[in-house]
Amino acid sequence: MSTPPVTLMVSRRAAHGRYQDLLAWLHEGEQLATDFPGYLGSGILAPPRDSDEFQIIFRFSDEPTLCAWEHSASRKAWLVRGNGLFERPRERRVTGLDDWFGTSSVQKPPRWKQAVAIWLAFFPVSLLFNALFGQWLAAFDLLPRIMLSTLALTPVMVYCFIPLSTRLLANWLHATPATGSALRSR
Repeated sequence: MSTPPVTLMVSRRAAHGRYQDLLAWLHEGEQLATDFPGYLGSGILAPPRDSDEFQIIFRFSDEPTLCAWEHSASRKAWLVRGNGLFERPRERRVTGLDDWFGTSSVQKPPRWKQAVAIWLAFFPVSLLFNALFGQWLAAFDLLPRIMLSTLALTPVMVYCFIPLSTRLLANWLHATPATGSALRSR
């Protein structure tokens, strides 16, 4: 039985006046992870306009390969070099799509809201991809065309746009209906 890939989601709030330094340090950490066995990818999400909290996502093939990277001497040295660049770090491990939407059943939005958030991320990226590469891909038969497009789009969606969509839609995703406003069945 194979183990599922594991993602480490890290939040780092830039220390006052250290925004660019933190960004450079995060890119250094992302590059460092590429040398480790089991590394599948990573991404850095810049903070929205009203925030100074970066999100960095590291994805590894399984828990043991992530642990090997986490406990490595090179990562520990990188973390030491980051002292003073950030405040209030937070880290959490996730597996599967549900963890983009919360870690407990109380926090998770209804499936239809999850589907909307994923679609809102996927539609514009898929549209742009097809506008840019559609003519080139049209020369291929259906199977290779779909294989190439999903191969290109899946990592982009998983590491960048779905986490961004769920973060931007967090208030809507986790909104609780007002008392008495829910539809009642007859």
